[in-house]
Formats: sequence, structure tokens, C-alpha cells
Amino acid sequence: MSLALDFAERAGLQGEVPVGAVLSDARGNVVAASGNRMVELVDPTAHAEMLAIRDACRILGQSRLEACDLYVTLEPCAMCAAAISFARLRRLYFAAYDSKGGGVEHGARFYAQPTCHHRPEIYGGIEETRAGDLLRRFFELRRAAKLSVAVDEP
Repeated sequence: MSLALDFAERAGLQGEVPVGAVLSDARGNVVAASGNRMVELVDPTAHAEMLAIRDACRILGQSRLEACDLYVTLEPCAMCAAAISFARLRRLYFAAYDSKGGGVEHGARFYAQPTCHHRPEIYGGIEETRAGDLLRRFFELRRAAKLSVAVDEP
């Protein structure tokens, strides 16, 4: 999770929402890692999880990652939860819970749906405080910047 948090911090420094993801094989070797890149790539699907899954599939030459685990700093949204299911990931570890946009423990609860064909093992709340603090600081700074622009405007 530490590496995923490093990628989240890097994403935040680039103006992206600070979310990071790391995909490892069964032995714990890192296969792929990414931070959010939606702004950079002008792509609403460029979430850290999606990018790590795409890279891992390309690197391993397969669309199913049954022996792989995903570490992500924020509870995946419904889109990312679906991609995790379609890729047949073995385990999902996430840090902060997302009561607004989450799709695993909140919102759509993708894996609880009867139409879900694969449900990974799920472990939430790992490094929750560190990940939550990173997200809170990012959005506080963003709000403060918008406020100062609004105050400075004629």
C-alpha cells in the first residue's frame, strides 16, 4: 500500500485527485502501478486502477489476472470495481472508504449484485488515515485556491 500511496502523492502534485494503484503478482512482485491521470490524458476513465489493470494485462499478455492482487488508496468506483471483476483479480486491498463515489462497500456495491460473475477477496481500511488525510489536504487546497481566485476577481 505504501507504493500506491507514493503514486497517489505524485498524482496530487500533478493536479490529479491523489489516488494510486499497484498491481502485484502472486509472489508480491509489482507488475504495474499508476496514479490518476484523468486531467493529463483528458480521459474520464484514466483512474489509477484502470491504468494499472491495462498495463498489467499488456505486460503479462493476458486479459485475466487471476493470480494478481490490486492495492489502491481509495475504495474503487463502480467502473473500476467492474474492471477488477472482469480482469478476475484475486484480491482487492484499498485504503480509504469512499461514501460518495465508492462502488464496493458504498453506492453500487458492485460485487453484491447477482449479475456479478467474479468477486475478489476484499480488504478495506488499510492505511485509511494516511490516504484520507492525503485526499482531504488535496481538496482543502483546491477549495482555498478557488476561494482566493473568487476574492481576487473584480
